[in-house]
Amino acid sequence: MRRFALILSLWPGVAAATEFWPLTGDEIAEAFSGKKLTYGDGIWQTFDQSGVTHYFSGRPSTGKWAVQGDQYCSVWPPSDIWACYDVLQSGVIIRFIDDAGEITDGYYPE
Repeated sequence: MRRFALILSLWPGVAAATEFWPLTGDEIAEAFSGKKLTYGDGIWQTFDQSGVTHYFSGRPSTGKWAVQGDQYCSVWPPSDIWACYDVLQSGVIIRFIDDAGEITDGYYPE
């Protein structure tokens, strides 16, 4: 699947169809604080201004979120390990990229 995505991204015109721009730390805070993202298949996440995040994918989960530098970071108990992501945006699409290059897209609900 990743090879297919890479081929599409190199195909002329396909990459230009959805242009993403990186968000700064301030832009990440503004993009998430008090907002909800959906990920498809009934999966969603909210970002409280207090730094609490709620994630639902069949069952609820509550963690914490923060902006560190120009990255979105989250921790999900019982773990105490923070995971951080680069964040890009294209219109209503928010793209998370982890340190291994894995991509997850969320969408602002209409």
